[in-house]
Amino acid sequence: EVQLVESGGGLVQPGGSLRLSCAASGFTFSRYGMSWVRQAPGKGLECVSGIGSDGTTKHADSVKGRFTISRDNVKNTLYLQMNSLKPEDTAVYSCAKGRWGAPASVTLNEYDYWGQGTQVTVSS
Repeated sequence: EVQLVESGGGLVQPGGSLRLSCAASGFTFSRYGMSWVRQAPGKGLECVSGIGSDGTTKHADSVKGRFTISRDNVKNTLYLQMNSLKPEDTAVYSCAKGRWGAPASVTLNEYDYWGQGTQVTVSS
């Protein structure tokens, strides 16, 4: 059974940083692309960052230059380093497992399992 468990969310001031983690189990983590998906209040899902099994990465324009996605295939863990956070980054952030390995993608329908998510709130 695929399990994805996120952690690291919280309340942060504008301009601050957070690091999200996603512990994965139930599948061979290193063989699949992974991503971070967010849903802001009243808005649809947005795939903000993806990483392929080959280590390539891709980011949505809305977070490019501020967010960095990475993975540890020994710990079966996905990370999202978020810097220079803005109020519009407020959302529930979930990690997602890809349908295949590479290349990196930020296309939602290329992912088939999602975790429950962790809340990120950017506010002064």
